Amino acid sequence: MRIRMKYKSSLVNLIVCAGLIGAGSALLSQQDAKKEGFSVDISVIAITISVTVQDRGGRYINDLTEKDFAVFENNRKRPLTYFQYDFEAPVSLTILLDVSGSMAVQDKLAEVKACLRPFLFSILKPRDEVSLLIFADGAVEVAVRHTTAKDEVWAALEKTEAFGKTALNDAVGVSPEFANKGRHEKRALLLMTDGVENDSQCSPDQALEVARRVDVPIYTIGTKIPLDEDALRKLKKNPAATPSGIAATLERFSRATGGKAFFTRSPEEVTAALRDIKDEMSRQYIIGYTAYKNLTNEYRHIRVTTPKKNTRVRTRQGY
Repeated sequence: MRIRMKYKSSLVNLIVCAGLIGAGSALLSQQDAKKEGFSVDISVIAITISVTVQDRGGRYINDLTEKDFAVFENNRKRPLTYFQYDFEAPVSLTILLDVSGSMAVQDKLAEVKACLRPFLFSILKPRDEVSLLIFADGAVEVAVRHTTAKDEVWAALEKTEAFGKTALNDAVGVSPEFANKGRHEKRALLLMTDGVENDSQCSPDQALEVARRVDVPIYTIGTKIPLDEDALRKLKKNPAATPSGIAATLERFSRATGGKAFFTRSPEEVTAALRDIKDEMSRQYIIGYTAYKNLTNEYRHIRVTTPKKNTRVRTRQGY
């Protein structure tokens, strides 16, 4: 019997869960606390990040060692405490699938499901884990927990139908924490949507504020984003939303978390994007370092560099 549970997507839950939007401003800074004679609790935490390195032509660089990387947090260099690169290592991928009513237009949901079948059974390897989250009408449902049984995921996909409104921002805010429960080091969240937003209680900024604090890259496949203004006007909540604005929002979700956004208009492009995502996850470097945090819980910026020339390094922007 399949296990199901639902996370109600509300702005209050997102903010309380994170404990971070505006929280830092209500607390004394470390310097102020010292002036007032208070003690400040400092916690030591282990930070792990996935790092993708490509040359200018987009080819993956696979021969780097620990000595080839430098990690900076808030512009301060941190010594590496962990390094792993294994092309054959299994991955844990959580599919976050938009099943709202707009996905029925132009057979978007049917095409995505058809593309996911060969992805599950041919592109992913037997040891790779997959989980499936579906969202519509203000709820994110765990259709399948992390499993190597791809047939269970496909069985759940076959039953999905498009319905209701799209709480895209809320879904992005609550899903990375679930995706982070995968057993393997290489984890990611794959968002598949047409980008229409008409039911969220939080903004893209608020969703991203929560999502980027979890060490899970968000890969996005924006499929058949409505290009016709008249058609979009019937689906969207925000009158100011535009096709380019939708694409920019999806791009932000991916860029801030170290993932990548793909925009597709055909099943062939969806299949190519799925293949690229699996390939990239396999070729990621996993790097770790130690950080020190106080009660202000302020946002920390992360930057990774390599001395190798003509390369592009991509990872999460911070936490």
